[in-house]
Amino acid sequence: MKISDLARLWRTIQYLKASQIIGRVKFKLLRPRPNLSSPPPARSPEGIWISVARRPQSLIGPARFSVLGVQCDIDSEGWDAAHLPKLLRYNLHYFDDLNAVNAQVRSDDHVALIQRWIVENPPGAGSGWEPYPLSLRIVNWIKWSQESGNVLSPDALASLAVQVRYLSRQLEWHLLGNHLFINAKAMIFAGQFFEGPEAEGWSQIGFSILSSQIPEQILADGGQFELSPMYHALAIEDVLDLVNVTRRFGGISRPASVLPVKDWVALLPKMISWLQIMSHPDGHIALFNDAAFGIAPDNEELLSYAERLGILIPRPPIEGVYRLPDSGYLRLAKNDVVAIIDVAAVGPEYLPGHAHADTLSFELSIRDQRIVVNGGTSVYGANAERQRQRGTLAHSTLCLDGHNSSEVWGGFRVGRRATVSDITVQESSDAFCIGASHDGYAHLPGGPMHRREWKLDEEQFVIVDHLEGQGEHEVEINFHFAPDIEIVEQADGSIDLQNAAGEKIATVTTSHPAGQQTLPSTWHPQFGLSLDTKCLNVSLHGLTPLTVQTSFEWNDS
Repeated sequence: MKISDLARLWRTIQYLKASQIIGRVKFKLLRPRPNLSSPPPARSPEGIWISVARRPQSLIGPARFSVLGVQCDIDSEGWDAAHLPKLLRYNLHYFDDLNAVNAQVRSDDHVALIQRWIVENPPGAGSGWEPYPLSLRIVNWIKWSQESGNVLSPDALASLAVQVRYLSRQLEWHLLGNHLFINAKAMIFAGQFFEGPEAEGWSQIGFSILSSQIPEQILADGGQFELSPMYHALAIEDVLDLVNVTRRFGGISRPASVLPVKDWVALLPKMISWLQIMSHPDGHIALFNDAAFGIAPDNEELLSYAERLGILIPRPPIEGVYRLPDSGYLRLAKNDVVAIIDVAAVGPEYLPGHAHADTLSFELSIRDQRIVVNGGTSVYGANAERQRQRGTLAHSTLCLDGHNSSEVWGGFRVGRRATVSDITVQESSDAFCIGASHDGYAHLPGGPMHRREWKLDEEQFVIVDHLEGQGEHEVEINFHFAPDIEIVEQADGSIDLQNAAGEKIATVTTSHPAGQQTLPSTWHPQFGLSLDTKCLNVSLHGLTPLTVQTSFEWNDS
């Protein structure tokens, strides 16, 4: 291994917790023996089951799936085909379709598929027995069993108990974060669904984990600490499901769970408010860090689910400045213009796996239409496309000397991290002004610092990039546009942005027209999906300090 690789590895692992390192060793070396003893008895429900949030249909035939933009057939490929990406194989084992849109019309297929999975995935063998898909499947089987007309067979009940026991011995302490959270959720679901001493033990494992993880993972401003709007939406679904299952099986009448359930209910309005702030007027999330549509239930589904559970839904954001100080995001809204701005850390120091090098990037909507976007996420894994999508050039921000603002590598690794400082917020009746700096390039010659300022008023949105420090540098600033935005270049160097109907939305000008060009780009709003689009690229070579100003104007639109 090269010295540079060793240095990068040290910059990555120095933040890990001891429990992660010890847990990884145990996870690699120790595999539990499946416990095939008889399942505990199923608990009789005490409350009403509330219909859950729905995802899009993924089962498109008795044994055919459409997941992550790919169609797979269990008959021809099996459950764990080596040529399929790991994430796709995981999805085959999740059983999300049991609780998807119009799931009831596929109930016979679901019954057959559950039985087939039991036969073709013996205990402890294959991807389906890894803790994350194991956790999601446990939850999905139990949720499905609570819908009218659905019944888990004796074989399914026996398998479910084996799965829970197996999960209980390989909880993901080496990963922590959303993985450990979903492990705990599965243990609580199983502990509520079954009864008896063994089941109570499962519940207590889950409650114990969440008693420490919820205060850490859900920040004071309501955001999930991995700072991805997609994973935040998943966390909302998790907490809503936990409230639902404990009410259903009388968990709220058992002393150990009374306080957690009340705390979960109290936490949800703040989490929902965070989701609303971090969403565009089109009703969908902004794409910061690992984020894509179609993985979590969409906003409308989550809010409807919360309402059915009696959760207080906060008012959606209106005009003004909304700051999420613990997460590090801001939302500016004036008239029909919304900007969502990233002045956040890359994520938890010990868990930056879902981070992108997107510091000081932003997304912009005008008249309910996305204009400026970040690249999104269409793939996981350690591959070149994953690395590109995490890189700074795939985001609407400044890239210096070809370096990423944070040292993303290896699919889910981050070495050197950008730190944001000197955040300023000014609000008046005429304009909203935001400023922030980051040191992600300070290791380069001359110690450059990037400062970006945003100003939104009645007629324009102005972005000013300052590069401070010493020496000569290559600067690239990208503004990625949504795929339905047309670019019309004007003789004076400005560009007009038009919608699909040919109507002008805004005019963009830069202080360096000689260095600007329109380049092809791609947008990745869903896993497995890449849409062709364009970006405005402003490139220049110069001595620091230097400044570039870009303006979006709509006063004559």
